[in-house]
Amino acid sequence: MPTALWIAHVTVTDADAYGAYAKAAGPAIADHGGVFLARGGRYVQLEGNDRARNVVARFPSVEAAVACYNSPAYQAALDHARGASVRDLVVVEEIG
Repeated sequence: MPTALWIAHVTVTDADAYGAYAKAAGPAIADHGGVFLARGGRYVQLEGNDRARNVVARFPSVEAAVACYNSPAYQAALDHARGASVRDLVVVEEIG
């Protein structure tokens, strides 16, 4: 089964609340086999909407990434990000 990338582009509007999200989201992502490849590092915006925080995590499959997103632990973490950020999130299957 091909692995999948969870790709988030984020503008943080409340750093404290978003920090609480990041702290709680990391373990929820790891519990579903997610491994961070990029998390808020340097980037160059070439096209589209600029979001200052970019996160990429690899999951064992699209299904594992979606299960993580829908899990109670991740949803509890996400409660901190709601109202504290503007986000785009997509899961993309990698080429095998």
